Amino acid sequence: MSVHAISLMGPTASGKTDLAVWLAERFPLDIISVDSALVYRDMDIGTAKPDAATLARAPHRLIDLLPPTEAYSAGRFKRDAEAAMAEIAGQGRIPLLVGGTMLYFRALAGHLDDLPQAAPELRAELEARGKREGWPALHAQLAGLDPEAAARLQPNDSQRIQRALELCLTTGAPLSALLGKGEREVPPWLEIALFPQDRAWLHERINLRFRLMLEQGLVDELEHLRRKYPLTPDLPAMRCVGYRQAWQHLDGQIDRDTLYAQGAAATRQLAKRQLTWLRGWASAEKLDCAAPDLADRLARRIEQALGRPG
Repeated sequence: MSVHAISLMGPTASGKTDLAVWLAERFPLDIISVDSALVYRDMDIGTAKPDAATLARAPHRLIDLLPPTEAYSAGRFKRDAEAAMAEIAGQGRIPLLVGGTMLYFRALAGHLDDLPQAAPELRAELEARGKREGWPALHAQLAGLDPEAAARLQPNDSQRIQRALELCLTTGAPLSALLGKGEREVPPWLEIALFPQDRAWLHERINLRFRLMLEQGLVDELEHLRRKYPLTPDLPAMRCVGYRQAWQHLDGQIDRDTLYAQGAAATRQLAKRQLTWLRGWASAEKLDCAAPDLADRLARRIEQALGRPG
């Protein structure tokens, strides 16, 4: 086999999971999830986690790893993914990395190896400022120091804003520049990015999917999570799109219609940030996720990568 691994990247609701399962049933591929929300147990509806029937057809590694009270990092993902890839390769198969958490893909490519460790004093100062001034104010500061990194983050994403500011202030260089360092040579790797030519097509799918999540019981799922675990709204798991808005609804801050409107809008913003990452991913081959012949084109490309006649 001439390729070491295959990555299938794309924005939320672009059809990655269905494509990955279809491919895994046709090629010697084992799926590794690259998703910062799917790592949490009991968070199924709001993360669009593959159901039991899908997982029986095509098992996914790196889902349901930890409770929603814990945090998961890009560094930990890198270690877990490399271990899973080694196991898959040892079985004579090819890892298929599928997801939309672009920072995790960057970490796996070696971009995060040389980033400085956190400075405790600076971190404490930024945390205090975040509580005092609000994270949107620190996001605005980050936009002045590193517009590229700020464009990928929500104004209330305290964990990532804090880390990006830490690095800017510690090194004097933007995070986007630092990510380019530490890249290492890797064996041949096929990178596919699902990139919609028609943004309206993706928005329609996002709106429909979030509506279905509400119909399937997203709010009830969060109620169950709050009873089962000692959760707070500032935990990384509860800042996931959909859960954040459902939390506000359960606390009486927004009604059901506003929950849908804000949740769908936040998901569209997430997709926009994911596409910003993908647009600059020079090594990825971009395929239109709305193309009717997408599956066949992808299969032919993988046949070529595996050294099979296409």
